[in-house]
Parts: sequence; structure tokens; C-alpha cells
Amino acid sequence: MEKINFNRTGRLLAASAGIATISFLASEYFFRLAFKRVDYVPETSADKQKYADAYWDYVDWFKKVEKEHWTFTISGEKEHMSAYFIPAKNRDSKKTVVISHGYKGNGETMSNYAKMFYEMGFSVLLPDDRGHGESAGKYISFGWLDRLDYLQWLQKLIVRLGDQAKIVLFGVSMGAATVEMLSGEQLPPQVRCIIADCGYSSIDAELTFLLKRQYHLPKYPFYPLVSTINHHRLGYYLGDVSSIEQLKKINCRFSLFTVKKIVMCQAIWL
Repeated sequence: MEKINFNRTGRLLAASAGIATISFLASEYFFRLAFKRVDYVPETSADKQKYADAYWDYVDWFKKVEKEHWTFTISGEKEHMSAYFIPAKNRDSKKTVVISHGYKGNGETMSNYAKMFYEMGFSVLLPDDRGHGESAGKYISFGWLDRLDYLQWLQKLIVRLGDQAKIVLFGVSMGAATVEMLSGEQLPPQVRCIIADCGYSSIDAELTFLLKRQYHLPKYPFYPLVSTINHHRLGYYLGDVSSIEQLKKINCRFSLFTVKKIVMCQAIWL
């Protein structure tokens, strides 16, 4: 009968427990790094610093332009969701754009696009997504929960502008993924166009890329653990979130084009 080496078995179990603990702690660190809200806009990269003066000119315009502060509350949060609405110069205009900001930004960081659309005769709505800016939320949902919030913003726009409103959904980076994810929901007929500039296909792909690119780490075991943590905190697994699958559900009647990473619907009415 083979004799069991309890010392060796104990060492193996201890080593396995140690590896599991380290993996979990590392995954918790990655989750907080990627998903925990920040109450400031991080510094831009060095190669974009040359645009800083122009950026602050747009922000100055945003601070001075006539606007309204819109809010609504979400379940489980004491604070509210926040957005700023800039009425069109021609108050009879029914054209409006909802601008979705990027990762760790806020509505104000999209001031350049807001001014561009405003000068084109649009009203502009600039939401702060969950975990960003003045909006509620302890964690960033990378567009997935935000898509549901945007449905409420759309209803507020329609109440304000009437059933004849013509709405463009516009987003860049995470904002692009947000409007892509929104596209798979039951959108009101007033939504005529979606412009998604450089969105990601899924949180799965985005997080896996970041693990490899920034930390030189494999997908396993970190991704499943981060996904489990996310499910516990935000109620969904990361694998459930896909811009591509949401885009497949589009049920409105407009042409859809893809140019490199840009997804755009033709807006003949503009």
C-alpha cells in the first residue's frame, strides 16, 4: 500500500491556496483600477497636450453657453444621474444630438463636439455616465448599464422637444460602445441616426487586451475573477456585454455603414 506523504500534500495545498489568494487580490486590484469611479478627469497623453489650449477654449464655451441641468434618480442610488441640455439657437429646431463621453471623462470633456453640433443648429444633451462626473454610481459600467439610462434621457428629450424631434446618438471610444449597446434596445422612432466613433466590440475583448498590453498578463485566471467580482457588484458578467450582439438587434429603418472602426447610420434628413 502506497504511503501518503502528508508533508508534500500539505505544501501543495498551501501553495495552491497562496496562488488562489494572490490571483483574487490581483483581480480585485484590476477591477478597482478599471471599474471604480474617479472624481476627476485624468491627464491626457503627452502627444495630445498640444491640443490643450483648444480644448480649454471649448470648455470655456461650454461654461458660458445657455444650458439646463437635467437629472433623474436610479434604483439603489441616493444621488442622481446628471446631464446638461443646450437648446438650439433656433428654438423651433427639432434636431438634437445626445453625446456620449469616453472612459473616465464626462459631458464637459465633449465640449468640442457639443459646439460643433450646436453651430450646425442642433440642441445638445451631454450626459455624465454612471461613475463619472456629477452622476451617481460607485463603478463604471463601460456602457452596459448606461444604455438603460440613455433610454430615460431620450424620453426626457422627446417630452421637451415633442414627437417631431429628430435625434442623433453620437459617441467616441467608450461613448461609441455605449451608443452601440443602446442601439439594440427598443429605441423611440425619433432616433434617426447613430454615429459610433472607435467603440470596442466587448468588455471581454477590451479587458483581455489591457491585461496583455499594459500588464503582460494572460486572460486566465484574472478575467474570470474580475467578471465574477463585477457580477457581484454590478449584476452582470462581463461576457454578457457585447456591442456586436446589440448592433445585430437594430430594428429601425436606416442604412448602416462601417468605415474602419466607425459605425454610422445614414441621416438623409439632415
